[in-house]
Amino acid sequence: MSDHPIEKPSRAEAEAAVATLLRWAGDDPAREGLTGTPDRVVRAFEEWFAGYDQDPHAILERTFSEVEGYDEIVFLKDIRFESHCEHHLAPIIGRAHIAYLPARRVVGISKLARLVDIYAKRLTIQEKMTAQIANTLNEVLQPRGVAVVIDAAHQCMTTRGVHKPGVSMMTSRMLGAFRDDANTRREFLSMLNTPNRSANV
Repeated sequence: MSDHPIEKPSRAEAEAAVATLLRWAGDDPAREGLTGTPDRVVRAFEEWFAGYDQDPHAILERTFSEVEGYDEIVFLKDIRFESHCEHHLAPIIGRAHIAYLPARRVVGISKLARLVDIYAKRLTIQEKMTAQIANTLNEVLQPRGVAVVIDAAHQCMTTRGVHKPGVSMMTSRMLGAFRDDANTRREFLSMLNTPNRSANV
């Protein structure tokens, strides 16, 4: 999110901008098949970019301390997400994997998935999204370590430019014990590379 307040245009202005792009593409926004397109595109933008209206820190604030002394890795794997590249507005579709070593408290696992969605539903690049998820989790929970890995396909690379389908990009950010302790990092990578047998449960 920008550090500077942005004056948001009206819905009518947004729809007019879509109509302008349709004309620029060479079509007539007044023809039957396109008359509702500006409204539909604006509504799609509201869904695709809903992350701008959500506070990623706030969703992690409710934590639990009654964990019977549990202090091993908490790992949420294969969190599917859909995002958009800030360079071309093209889709980025992939999966995020999040792990942390709790110090005293844990957070509900659905909150980890929501954290991914908040940053995914913004214009971004994968490297930034990876760092944002890891940094936020580290700042709010203050665990002994955080690891985030994202594996995604970028449509800006498959549908334009070099046109290379089937290529995925992987990024990672390791903090605390996952960066400093080789055994902890090795355990995480082993868990990451283990097939997710619960995916179809």
